[in-house]
Amino acid sequence: MGEAKEIWSAPITPRTASVMGTPVVASPPVSCPPSQLHSPSLTRSPLLQPEDAPKNKATPKTPRTPRTPRISLTPRFITPLGSPVRKALRFTKLDPQDAWLPITESRNGNKYYAAFHTLCSGIGIQALVLPVAFTILGWTWGIISLTIAFIWQLYTLWLLVHLHESVEQGVRYSRYLQLCFATFGERVGKLLALFPSMYLSAGTCTTLIIIGGSTARTFYKVICGDSCTAKPMTTVEWYLVFTCAAVVLSQLPNLNSIAGISLIGAVTAVGYCTSIWVVSVAQGALPGVNYNPIRAPTDAQTAFSVLNALGIIAFAFRGHNLILEIQATMPSSEKHPSHVPMWKGVKVAYTIIAACLFPLAIGGYWAYGQLIPANGAMLTALYQFHSRDVSRFVLGMTSIFVVVNGLCSFQIYGMPVFDDMESVYTRKKKKPCPWWLRSFFRVFFGFTCFFIGVAIPFLSQLAGLIGGVALPVTLAYPCFMWLKAKKPKKYSFSWCLNWFLGTLGMGLSGILIAASIYVIIDTGVNVSFFNPQ
Repeated sequence: MGEAKEIWSAPITPRTASVMGTPVVASPPVSCPPSQLHSPSLTRSPLLQPEDAPKNKATPKTPRTPRTPRISLTPRFITPLGSPVRKALRFTKLDPQDAWLPITESRNGNKYYAAFHTLCSGIGIQALVLPVAFTILGWTWGIISLTIAFIWQLYTLWLLVHLHESVEQGVRYSRYLQLCFATFGERVGKLLALFPSMYLSAGTCTTLIIIGGSTARTFYKVICGDSCTAKPMTTVEWYLVFTCAAVVLSQLPNLNSIAGISLIGAVTAVGYCTSIWVVSVAQGALPGVNYNPIRAPTDAQTAFSVLNALGIIAFAFRGHNLILEIQATMPSSEKHPSHVPMWKGVKVAYTIIAACLFPLAIGGYWAYGQLIPANGAMLTALYQFHSRDVSRFVLGMTSIFVVVNGLCSFQIYGMPVFDDMESVYTRKKKKPCPWWLRSFFRVFFGFTCFFIGVAIPFLSQLAGLIGGVALPVTLAYPCFMWLKAKKPKKYSFSWCLNWFLGTLGMGLSGILIAASIYVIIDTGVNVSFFNPQ
């Protein structure tokens, strides 16, 4: 009986089958499951005793198989369940469908890529409208509002970066909508976030076509000069040229593959923002400039104008709907979570963004005051007031920077839409999209935006309304997501702060949308369907 117990307690050594008298060769013993490494009974196993341990001579021994060096087939880093390493392993597992989609099929991003993408998506044409908000708010409230909005959106950006991966559940939320669905439920998440996030992507791409095509036309006029006899293309044709170039660039497969394009977009955005405010300040304030805030005839109209100005400031800070997607391109583990390099890239990007937005708003308002055009703002003011004072090289360089930045920004804002269209196919077919279908999706999206841009060319004049619609995505939803996911202690500082900011953001969004609609109805918009100027 003793012999039987001893044999039964030892692990069975796998052996290869013996064929035609071939001697049986012992393979290396397989190590015990990790969950048994701390089992008290396992320490009494004879095979785990040290060589110099006293042996029980009263129990007869069976002949022992010669020992071979113990080669454990279980990696050393495997530790008992519940350890951080197991959670790290779960982070590295990809959903098979994720490996087929353009946002998550490549996970070799780094902090530099994060900075390029964040800077390209976080700064753009919308920054040029900031001095228009100052004409209503004035110096003091304009600077205060811009500073508060910058700090607020930077805080919610920090929340999103740290909500990207859940250590408790071992899940990475690689898309903004995924985090919304996990937080609020699929039905409520679609109701709250689906339209604003898709509107930000598709609406921004359409606006880029409108502004990029118009600026390309201006660039042609600047280069050609007054003596040019060539017949210029129409605005619609310039829209088409811009769209074709954007569609060609959109054939790059995934978000990591456009890192170089985002770098070019970031450089050109910084270039034209800096050149515009430097030229405007260098030329000096216009004669008769007035800095008194514009006041409407009635208090109600003035209040709505102020709220519309706040919507313009909110519109200047976009890109939060892309942060989780950008972070999804990075590898992540328990020891090296993706939020560390992501936050490093974000800090660099937003330092540069602040260095562009604040001088642009303050310098532009100082140079033009109430004379700044509401349509086109700083870019239009540069051509309108300084076309004869500034060299054609500077004007042409600024124009081409705007066009190139528009082409680059189109790629990163279109990526969530490409990802969503391809996910429909991969869910149904259980396989990746073929190259021809992927190309068709991107061509279809590009020319759909082109059609909307031709049909509604005044879309770029609705900055306040767009800012009000997009405000919850940027300033409110991340606060509620943090409360739901992290569950801070009731009445703690984090709990109070996020409830206050989230509630304030939702309230501001509703008020800004109403105010923007009122201003559009009251002042009017140059509505010209299918007639871009």
